[in-house]
Amino acid sequence: MDKHYLTSLFAPRSVVVFAGPSDEPDTLAPHAQALHAALRAQRFSGTLQFMDIHTTGGTLADLAQARADLAIIALPFEDMAPAIELAGRMACHSVLVISSGISAEQAEQLKQVARQAGVHLLGPNSMGFQRPQLQLNASVAGPLAKTGSLALVSQSGALTSSMLDWASNNGVGFSSVVSVGPQTAVDIADVLDFLANDAQTHSIIVYVEGISHARRFMSALRSAANAKPVVVLKAGRKPAGNEAAQTHSGAIVGSDDVFDAALRRAGAVRVRSFVQLFSAAKCLASRYRPVGKRLAIITNGGGPGVLAADWVNEILLQLGKLSPESARALKPLLPPLASLSDLMDLSEEAGPEHFRAAIEAAKRDRDIDGVLVIFSPKAGLDATEVARVLAELNPAIGKPLLTCWMGDASVLAARSVLKEAGIPSFRTPEAAVGAFGNIATFSQNQLLLQQTPPPLSTLAKPDIEGARLVIESVLTERRKVLTEMESKTLLSSFHIPVTETMLARHASEAMMIALQMGFPVALKIDSPDISHKSDVLGVALNIMSGTGVRDAYNDMIERVARLRPDARVNGVTVQKMARTRRGREIYIGLVTDEPFGPVVVFGAGGTMIELINDRAMELPPLNQFLARRLIDRSRVAETLGEWRGAPAVDMEALEQVLLRVSEMVCELPQLREMDINPIIIDESGAVAVDARIVIDNAPQAVSGRGSHYNHLAILPYPARYEQVWPLRGGGEYTVRPIHPDDAQMLQDLVQGLSSESRYFRFVSAMTELPPSMLARFTLIDYDREMALVAVHKERSAGEDGEMVETARIIGVSRYITNPDQSSCEFSLVVADDFAGKGIGSRLMESIMDVAREKGLAEMEGLVLTSNGGMLKLMRSLGFSVKAFPEDPDFRLVTHRL
Repeated sequence: MDKHYLTSLFAPRSVVVFAGPSDEPDTLAPHAQALHAALRAQRFSGTLQFMDIHTTGGTLADLAQARADLAIIALPFEDMAPAIELAGRMACHSVLVISSGISAEQAEQLKQVARQAGVHLLGPNSMGFQRPQLQLNASVAGPLAKTGSLALVSQSGALTSSMLDWASNNGVGFSSVVSVGPQTAVDIADVLDFLANDAQTHSIIVYVEGISHARRFMSALRSAANAKPVVVLKAGRKPAGNEAAQTHSGAIVGSDDVFDAALRRAGAVRVRSFVQLFSAAKCLASRYRPVGKRLAIITNGGGPGVLAADWVNEILLQLGKLSPESARALKPLLPPLASLSDLMDLSEEAGPEHFRAAIEAAKRDRDIDGVLVIFSPKAGLDATEVARVLAELNPAIGKPLLTCWMGDASVLAARSVLKEAGIPSFRTPEAAVGAFGNIATFSQNQLLLQQTPPPLSTLAKPDIEGARLVIESVLTERRKVLTEMESKTLLSSFHIPVTETMLARHASEAMMIALQMGFPVALKIDSPDISHKSDVLGVALNIMSGTGVRDAYNDMIERVARLRPDARVNGVTVQKMARTRRGREIYIGLVTDEPFGPVVVFGAGGTMIELINDRAMELPPLNQFLARRLIDRSRVAETLGEWRGAPAVDMEALEQVLLRVSEMVCELPQLREMDINPIIIDESGAVAVDARIVIDNAPQAVSGRGSHYNHLAILPYPARYEQVWPLRGGGEYTVRPIHPDDAQMLQDLVQGLSSESRYFRFVSAMTELPPSMLARFTLIDYDREMALVAVHKERSAGEDGEMVETARIIGVSRYITNPDQSSCEFSLVVADDFAGKGIGSRLMESIMDVAREKGLAEMEGLVLTSNGGMLKLMRSLGFSVKAFPEDPDFRLVTHRL
């Protein structure tokens, strides 16, 4: 069973080290010397042996006796491959290669050797890892870190060493520290998979320089962030803009913007500096319940409070204010000079009990999401006593409580009290406000994480085949840029409203079309070679007569021929002028990022789009919740309500356009760039006035398994697997993929199982799923795993006697792809009161069909020997049942798919 390799790598019980002769450390290379020193400086809790590959002999049986979970290699390049092969013969699951300066070609050779040896490779160009709880320092990054609950994953060896040094001086401990190099086979995604399920890890910090496999990274990051807070620091922020872009969207969106969007959707938090990385992790590890953006500031000094309030506005938080009722109740309990208008300025006379009263008022007030207490040293006021008040109140406050004790020597003891109480403390108001911003961002991003939309919305079905025919005809002509007519045809295929547009090939035809449409009209040059029509004065608006159309046509053709003699011109499009008097101009676009794929962009539209530079973005697929959040993040959102005498726009129509664009992105992998600019939106609806689309051949599949959505970083909810089946004995039930909203129903299923059924499924006496496991089971990556639930709707009498229909999960089948990418491990559970009704067979047959479609060759599982019913079911489905060599209490069941 290959799935345990991550544990054997990062939490091994036995380690063998290949680093040259251990009795002559002075003759070793610097990496090997450092590794010897690091390993010998600690008392590893498992077994540790040193071997020299040049003197190691014996038969295969002898080597098997010396087997280990992990082999560590710190040798010259020419000795690395033989050492990896030797580790394979010793039945090691994993190999760590500590080195630097290995080229990409050499790294690929080592990966090939590792694959042939059947081991998983961390490295080369890795500084190794540390597991402080095991007293294992398998690294050359410095002394073993203190034990803690924070995990560090870094793509930079130098930064890993710097972080460990900083953490040592600041009392920060780690559950794991992992340095991954640029060419390592076991990458950040694998490390996140391990840490997501590691009980020693409560929060994770990640330093990233680049991502090569976006789907794997996003899958692992979403899984980890669903289980515990993940904070990311990314280097190499590059300015927005792409010189080769053929649309406005491509020109104003940079890769760093897309990385931000990806982290939001993954439920992680991004920070911009080294110090913020640790402060964010410190705050998020407290696992506050989801909070909003309203931060109340309690201070005994006006200046620090104003600095904090300024920073609240700067990072787009909101100043939390007491309700009028709360303020009236609190005022008599404070010194006479206290002010509650904006800040809760308690004045210089405030003592410990005044702080207590203010904090308790903020605790009760529903208009406040978090509390920042700022203390400035005052003569005669004991800073430690105030800190003790906070320590006493903290367990029951129920909201994030952060502190800033200004000064230094006079408040050291107070800071110690706060630290002992687990209250985050900062030296500056801005740092404290920034930390609350991270908490609020984490809460908001967790909501985005829970969204798993299907590729198609519930709106009317689009004409996907018609759109594909348009794309194929353009690609057949060896073109990549669609004309305006072709672009609008594509939009119309997905029911996006467009202005009526007709192509005229000469002036008299343009005049006749305009007369039929009615004035005013707009004329636009139609050329596959001109990206931006306004650059060649290829747009004429508000033309009011037939002669005006004729003259504008001739002038436009002449002007374009002079300015762009190389451009192919199909003619001029004529369209009715869209209503603009009370409408707002917005744009919706698409860019394709390397490596995250297509991204939907939204912002203010018009001819000055680059100058306005208003861009909000989201990874597809979208649902209504994500579409609304995307709109809210743009600057133009402020104008979409009642604005300067204009009524509010039709937000539902705007959201539907975004959903339609999401459908296009999901169903048409040939799309590379798109501008719908402008879209005129008012109280009556939305209409696309102009559009430009760039296409190319569909990208190659990310993995060997077939999927229509390989071009997306986040796989859509696979609604196509939903089926309704008759229930033996009457009624029916639905089999469908699991969804994050199923968490409570899944917990109800587990709690309702008999103790025997729970033990058969989980090999544990637990009576319910822990929160982390429940989150892990319901928010899944549909690409590398699948869980199908059987849902039965039941009718029962409510409290008022009326019949109420409730849904209930009565069974779950699941598989997880093994690291070999060709096999998977399954599990199955059925509610006791629905046993014997054929649900288990149906769930297994359905999950096998999904695995088969994914291209998996084999399904396997472990079944307790005492679980006779499950073994009987497996045999009836064609599974082979064999003894499991590693544990006689289990049977290994396998089935070729």
